[in-house]
Amino acid sequence: MLSSINKRILIAGTPEGLDAILVAELARKTPDGVLHIARDDLRLAATADAIRFFAPDVAVLILPAWDCLPYDRVSPNSDISANRMATLCQLAALKNKQSLVVVTTVNAVLQRMPTQETVADALFSARPGDRVDLTELSGFLERNGYTPASMVLEPGEFAVRGGIVDIFAPDGPEPLRLDLFGDTLDTVRVFDPLTQCTTGTRECANLLPVSEVRLTTDAIKRFRATYVKLFGPATGSDPLYEAVSAGRKHQGMEHWLPLFHGQLETIFDYLPDAAITVDYLAKDSRDARLAMVDDYYQARVNAPDEGIMAAPRYKPLPPDQLYLTGSDWDAALGDRTVRDFSGFQTPERQSVMDAGGRLGRDFTPERAQPDVNVFDAVRDHLRGLHKSNKRVLIACYSRGSCERLRDVLRDHDVAQVTMIDHWAELTQADPSIVGITVLPLEHGFEATDLAVLSEQDILGDRHTRRPKRSRRAENFLTETTILSAGDIIVHKDHGIGRFEGLKTIDAVGAPHDCLHLIYHGGDKLYVPVENIDVLSRYSSDLSSVQLDKLGGSGWQARKLKLKKRIRDMADKLIAIAAARELKTIEPMPAPEGLYDEFCARFPYQETDDQRRAIDDTVDDLASGKLMDRLVCGDVGFGKTEVALRVAFIAAMEGKQVAIVCPTTLLARQHYKTFTER
Repeated sequence: MLSSINKRILIAGTPEGLDAILVAELARKTPDGVLHIARDDLRLAATADAIRFFAPDVAVLILPAWDCLPYDRVSPNSDISANRMATLCQLAALKNKQSLVVVTTVNAVLQRMPTQETVADALFSARPGDRVDLTELSGFLERNGYTPASMVLEPGEFAVRGGIVDIFAPDGPEPLRLDLFGDTLDTVRVFDPLTQCTTGTRECANLLPVSEVRLTTDAIKRFRATYVKLFGPATGSDPLYEAVSAGRKHQGMEHWLPLFHGQLETIFDYLPDAAITVDYLAKDSRDARLAMVDDYYQARVNAPDEGIMAAPRYKPLPPDQLYLTGSDWDAALGDRTVRDFSGFQTPERQSVMDAGGRLGRDFTPERAQPDVNVFDAVRDHLRGLHKSNKRVLIACYSRGSCERLRDVLRDHDVAQVTMIDHWAELTQADPSIVGITVLPLEHGFEATDLAVLSEQDILGDRHTRRPKRSRRAENFLTETTILSAGDIIVHKDHGIGRFEGLKTIDAVGAPHDCLHLIYHGGDKLYVPVENIDVLSRYSSDLSSVQLDKLGGSGWQARKLKLKKRIRDMADKLIAIAAARELKTIEPMPAPEGLYDEFCARFPYQETDDQRRAIDDTVDDLASGKLMDRLVCGDVGFGKTEVALRVAFIAAMEGKQVAIVCPTTLLARQHYKTFTER
């Protein structure tokens, strides 16, 4: 349907989710790919996920915008810069763009970017046996935004140790370790940045630039000449000019991107013949962004000189050098075939087409009625959809939500609820199947032969989303920031010492950050920062503390004495625990169905620790043994939900439950929470 359109048209009746299906269909039939412009980052992520689910055969590339404000003093996040460069490199190299969708945002489209020739020239590739000059490789890495480091921990860093080069490329989950034998690449391996241990091998090393700014000799000369031409000769302190002139990265230098390049392009130049689809409300987002850019530019231009202690004066480039203007946007789309999406119904006319989609059923009225079970209403609605010959899909925010909602629906006589990973699995299954999957749609939709219900439609707003955890070096080294010079610490092998601060020492010919510790008699111990887990704070009375002698026997003797006391205490605890194990009580198992239904009404996503506390406590109730458990957590970390679920199980067993609170205010809060649930 969409592929036959050759003019700008509004596609009405395309709720969020259905638009992803239409974009994927268009990509399959368009030889030059599709550029989809989302209104913001949330819609970018949701649309990309939906396309991958409904059309796993369609390649999806993400082009995010910088996450910093216009004319900021900080650089964009390194991960975002790396993702942008990875996408631009792939687009510059791709010849066949059939079944390709590039999902981007309004803010990203408005940014100018390096040309395709510049990007293609910034790639490095080598296989074992290829000649690799170490000096040239180091120069390539520094010119393309990589940062030299003593140890590679983060994307965008590299370290050279003799004939071994560690590089954390921006597009890889793990850093690379290149082992050179003379000028020949011997092996390419990957390693864990925290342990520094090799985890596997690779057939080749492909390195992408980290930043859109390349500090080549020509780029530095061009920057210096243009900077002086625009702002006059540097007078006084100008850290940006000085750093770039010396070939060093400077925080925020990306905001002067045009000065490093003779020419910039836009995403439309990378995809000159691509079909373009535009998210609903994208025009409003564009106008708001252009107004923000102009406001920040005027604020920088008109900022008063704040005196000798202020930051160096900011010298902004005119907006049209780094960003598209409104007329640039209109001109770029003026001669293209553009499909604008709208989730609402609009009467069809020459420039409007109705895709037939409608917002799905929202069960808010049923949730508001105390005598109506929302899951019974969902069951009846699902049966009606099947009678209308529609395939039915339920979209949840997490795997756990899928499993819980599936079990609840089965308890309400919706027997054929099946977990699926891709849309094709549902289309090939029996039509009576209800598919359930992880797909972050806030609201469902209905089309001619398809109906999607979202978890939020059924259960109400979800206030939090589970964050994705990443093993980053700052998490590993956090503890050093809470240590101050003079703090008393305990080393698990050497005992009590005093922390003197961080110190860089030469180890195996390379600088290494270490924690400097002092022991009795002035003995010194240097602990590498990555081994900080062997240290702990001294928590006893500091007035009587005595430092241990490094290598002495005092610490080991105290450890042996303490171990004996711990063993004696353990013996007593084991005896108490054994006596408790022999005593049995009436078990209180969670009622099947009702308990899952009660849990499904929890408007948050459980954290891992909260989930563990709930499971352990519920298992205690069902064990038939006396419970002896203390649940600890900071304010707002979910202790009340543990109590709610335990109270529900006990009440369903006919038991009375008492909630004891320290204050009347907290008692009232709990009364309100328990009443609402």
